[in-house]
Amino acid sequence: MHNLKLPSGLKIIVEPMTGTKTVTVFVAVNTGSKNESDRERGLSHFLEHMMFKGTIKRPSALAISEELDAVGGEFNAFTDKELTVYYAKVPSHHFATALDVISDMVLNSKLEAEEIDREKGVIIEEMNMYQDTPMRYVSDIFEELLYGDTPAGRQIIGTKDSVRAFGRNDFMAYRQSQYTGPNMAVIVAGDCRAPTAQTAVAAAFKKLSTAPAKGRSPVKDAQTAPAIKVFNKKTDQMHLRLGVRTFGLTDPRRATLGVLSAILGGGMSSRLFINIRERQGLCYYIYADPEFLVDHGYLAIQAGLNSEQVVRAAESIGKELRRLRDEPVPAAELKKAKEYIKGKFLMGLESSDAMAGFLGRQAILLGKIETVAERLKEVEKVTERGIKELAQEIFIPQHLNLAVIGPLENGADLEKTLLKFF
Repeated sequence: MHNLKLPSGLKIIVEPMTGTKTVTVFVAVNTGSKNESDRERGLSHFLEHMMFKGTIKRPSALAISEELDAVGGEFNAFTDKELTVYYAKVPSHHFATALDVISDMVLNSKLEAEEIDREKGVIIEEMNMYQDTPMRYVSDIFEELLYGDTPAGRQIIGTKDSVRAFGRNDFMAYRQSQYTGPNMAVIVAGDCRAPTAQTAVAAAFKKLSTAPAKGRSPVKDAQTAPAIKVFNKKTDQMHLRLGVRTFGLTDPRRATLGVLSAILGGGMSSRLFINIRERQGLCYYIYADPEFLVDHGYLAIQAGLNSEQVVRAAESIGKELRRLRDEPVPAAELKKAKEYIKGKFLMGLESSDAMAGFLGRQAILLGKIETVAERLKEVEKVTERGIKELAQEIFIPQHLNLAVIGPLENGADLEKTLLKFF
């Protein structure tokens, strides 16, 4: 791995990879919905859309897409609570094209008023799609429950009213304040030579401002009583997301939480999958996953359940949480969970775009990069005692949070059932 920091503050990271014929250019900006004011709800995501609408050099969305399609490239972008990313993955001999297109989009998008007005309809339909997809939307309901009407609890996409109200000046001001050298990183991963890639990126991004970006307020992450939020909707399947508050990216127990989550609901041999799907047939899918943000996080269990069996399923989930809290994890199961995590992690880094994402997220959100070997070592150090102590800390009544989408007037019975096991 090769690191370079330009006078503008821009971080450039190059990771040559053997065994691949592709290269990914990955531009990460340290901004997302948690950086937005009340009035700016959804602006980070909307701006990401607008970057694809044309530059002076490439005056339309078609001009941008045609150029990358012509070399067989993949390109996209995403916005989350803390990060906005643009990337292009191409056969390595087309690296110059990928870098030129992505840098042109990020630095020179025209942000035309006519295109902004047209895209408002697209984003509102995106909102409608999410709300009509309970398996996805229940995560938004869950985070609203955890963090309320704060930047951490608001939907990344914004509201229909906020999206309709944006004008061109909002986009220009937000880009100027957030897309600055100290707030960005460019990662090149794949079949490349480090000196050549660094020189090319430095030239492409030489115009960046050196101004510090607008930051975000710390998250208030306190809870003293269990909480539940029900989105009553006529569905054939009820979607449940149950979770507890944990900790952020820098906590040394992060690997322990990952192993705990894998034991509970990682893969088709996990406790929840075997018990609730295979033995009882109460759901089609069920899993557990930890969410790590810079200064806060949570562990969540999600399932798609038979509406008539949801209380029974909640009882079974509660028993598994208490079992993990009260009983030691057998050595063989602990080893299996570690190997599961390490295997998924390594396989997930085989492609150039995955490696770029792994490096970029750390560079932006942490300001330092943990190597693959270091990450694997942290997983291997997890102990049965550490898992039990963590389970006893987080699986307590006042940390319980339950979000449900489905034909349910209220969740009192579910909450009562779950609390029996805490």
